Amino acid sequence: MNIERIIVASHATPGALAAEQAALKLARENGAVLHQLLVVPDFWKGMMGDDWLNNAVTQYRFGKYVEDQLARETAVEIDRLAKLAELQETAFSNDIVLGKPDQCLINACASVRFDLAVIGSPRPRGAPGYRSRMKLDPLVRALKTRLLIIPHPDT
Repeated sequence: MNIERIIVASHATPGALAAEQAALKLARENGAVLHQLLVVPDFWKGMMGDDWLNNAVTQYRFGKYVEDQLARETAVEIDRLAKLAELQETAFSNDIVLGKPDQCLINACASVRFDLAVIGSPRPRGAPGYRSRMKLDPLVRALKTRLLIIPHPDT
């Protein structure tokens, strides 16, 4: 199997971090380019707090605060993986998109030829944390790229 370009869906959860480590290792072993797809789930799009904010100015300020916080967090995540790739002398690129994680990965793989897509498996039931998961059934039906699902580290 010839691997030149790897895409990893990543958002700093334990499962995504395990996927990053596997993707970094595969990229290093194969001399491949690593591409990080960081998806900001689309539920943030409407986060205006209008159920408790009572005027347009306050709603705007809160919306701007949420956008700025998301921008800071995504920049930290991109920088973190970029530094890991640089340490192992792996070529690195990235995209940040807003949407549903599975559809964003499908779209990314449809627009650029990747030899392998790497994702983390769903987190185990009862494990704490953020639950923005890939919908695996639509993903495996539509994805035209080989898919590697890395087991969750807590399993």
